[in-house]
Amino acid sequence: MKRILAIGMFCSLGGLSVWAAPQTLTGQISDSMCGKSHAGMGDMGKNPKECTLACAKGGKYVFVSGDKIYDIKNQSFAALAANAGASVQLTGDVDKDGKTITVTKIGK
Repeated sequence: MKRILAIGMFCSLGGLSVWAAPQTLTGQISDSMCGKSHAGMGDMGKNPKECTLACAKGGKYVFVSGDKIYDIKNQSFAALAANAGASVQLTGDVDKDGKTITVTKIGK
């Protein structure tokens, strides 16, 4: 009985670590209004940093990696504004839905 309980606990914990493992992705810090492209924002769109900072005030930050756009769960993460519009390597925990990420680190 103890063996079955131990195996069950190991499998449960093993499954959690797969979902909780941080991932490092390459992409751009953008905003929910512009998403993948700032082109439709006129002159403001010519400067991705300024565009992202302005649009994030009325929306929120997102992370664009390839064709995928992730909602950023922790919008108050300090390095988001500093890296707005920039290409970065972002480390974080991707939710099970594959659409939301909790940022733990941003590097260039």
